[in-house]
Amino acid sequence: MSARKPDPSPASLARADRQRLAAEEGARAMADVERDALAVRKNMERLRALREAREAEAATEDDTAPAAAAKKKPRVKRIVR
Repeated sequence: MSARKPDPSPASLARADRQRLAAEEGARAMADVERDALAVRKNMERLRALREAREAEAATEDDTAPAAAAKKKPRVKRIVR
């Protein structure tokens, strides 16, 4: 006596197909997320290097800025009557 499984029903075939498609789309979505995260990290690294270079340049420059530029007059709020 052979224990043969019955043929799958159309509903179970459709469910299996939906599960397969969902797994493929999930894998594609995860790859997209990882690719985007890598691009963000690469851009952050580039911007960090630019900022650090700008800060290092500013630190090495002479800090002899004109005194007038350093001292601004505070704004006075005038009341109109």
